[in-house]
Amino acid sequence: MGTWSHEPFGNDTASDWAYEFEEHNGYDVIEDAFDQIIDMTTEEFIDADLGCIAHAAAEVLAKSFTASIADNEYYPEPVEKWLEQNRNKQNYALIPKALLALNLLTSESSELDELWQDSDDYEDWIRNIDELKETLKSKI
Repeated sequence: MGTWSHEPFGNDTASDWAYEFEEHNGYDVIEDAFDQIIDMTTEEFIDADLGCIAHAAAEVLAKSFTASIADNEYYPEPVEKWLEQNRNKQNYALIPKALLALNLLTSESSELDELWQDSDDYEDWIRNIDELKETLKSKI
């Protein structure tokens, strides 16, 4: 996992996943990201790459409820375009899946959580996950 930041798009996997938005207009790419990690709950470990993607998907879902993209946040161009195109098409039904996916990211079976625990940025990563959960909960 090439990582340069604790932010959702601060890794190669999520940045590569962002280009899925060039081919999809709706929320299906986001829902697929949540479904993939939720489906892994029967496995011994939840794959780190799928965790990175679910984290980024939760960020995009949360950002879809706000008026604009903050200047201090990095989003790959396909995500920025998708957010602009879907600005008035929020999908509240995906919030429970997003919250479940975020909870799974910090569970004992999460490979991504294990990797972050070995870094100096673990607390920042956890804080980002918690902030995303609070943002999404506020929309229910």
